[in-house]
Amino acid sequence: MPINRAQIEPFKKLELLAKKVVEGFITGLHKSPFHGFSVEFAEHRLYNSGESTRHIDWKLFARSEKLFVKRYEEETNLRCQLVIDTSASMLFPKDSASNKLQFSVYAAAAMCELLKQQRDAFGLTLFGAEINKHFAAKGSPLHQKMVLQALEDALETTDSNKTTSAAKALNQIAEIIHQRSLVIIFSDMFESGDNNEELFSALQHLKYRKHEVVLFHVVDGAKELDFDFENKPYHFIDLESGEEIKLNPTQIKEKYKASVNGFKETLKLKCGSYHIDFVEADINKGFDNVLYTYLVKRQKML
Repeated sequence: MPINRAQIEPFKKLELLAKKVVEGFITGLHKSPFHGFSVEFAEHRLYNSGESTRHIDWKLFARSEKLFVKRYEEETNLRCQLVIDTSASMLFPKDSASNKLQFSVYAAAAMCELLKQQRDAFGLTLFGAEINKHFAAKGSPLHQKMVLQALEDALETTDSNKTTSAAKALNQIAEIIHQRSLVIIFSDMFESGDNNEELFSALQHLKYRKHEVVLFHVVDGAKELDFDFENKPYHFIDLESGEEIKLNPTQIKEKYKASVNGFKETLKLKCGSYHIDFVEADINKGFDNVLYTYLVKRQKML
């Protein structure tokens, strides 16, 4: 069930909101939508009666007639890095009850609560033109509270003219977080420059480092994709550059839609070719609705 603004207001702390949302998720999810990673083989050990037979080396059994279990260098619960774009474009729509950054923070907080209930480690990275804040994935209660506090602080972001360099930030993140992490990105993916190939290359870099990647493409579907404005003159201001223009939206609507939707489709295709989950996250549909729909879909695929 969607959570509306009136339901959010009574919650003074993000953690309480996240718990309420996840309680609703749990009733609909039959198993965890996320699993940890087992990595490189290290050695064999004797099988102990009663334990799972999943990792028994049957080829070795055929030769030795003894049961041995494969051990790995690292068997761990999930490590998840939540990555949020906090650049000025994420403050759209400006002076609205809800914007793209708020959507992203609420969704990330709910994800933190879900991971906490699964006893998984999670971290947080906030970026604009560069990485502004970074918490490596950990599972301690103190660390979890620090992450939630950082998310609450991000809600207070009001700075405009903060540019975006998602490509630079994602390349850095790919290198500094633990290999084989789950990386969940919340961003509109609008770069300050025009070189989208660098952005696509950064996403590919994350996969090269053996991370599993989920991209929530956060947009205001009505305004940013459909360019749904009344037929009258408007004064548009670029939140990142401060550039201003006055025009009637109908004059450029078709050309604008072709450009922005073309970028979205290219981004979606690139993600598909890199085996990255691409999630269309329209802020008008509610963060809880978008998140739950994705988690149910993911669970069915496991």
